[in-house]
Amino acid sequence: MKFTKDSIVGDILDQKPECAEHFFAIGMHCLGCPCSRSETIAQACAAHGADADALLAKLNGEA
Repeated sequence: MKFTKDSIVGDILDQKPECAEHFFAIGMHCLGCPCSRSETIAQACAAHGADADALLAKLNGEA
């Protein structure tokens, strides 16, 4: 499955828990908070000042 900016952070972690390291690397240390269960990649990156395209490349194994 390819992740997009509309993918939910919690869903990604349910499917591929090993992706947590990519979130931690850009300062998203709150993966257990309730927001992660409903927040999209685009929303999470905007809230943390991170580049959504760069994160998606890592999550999708393209970087």
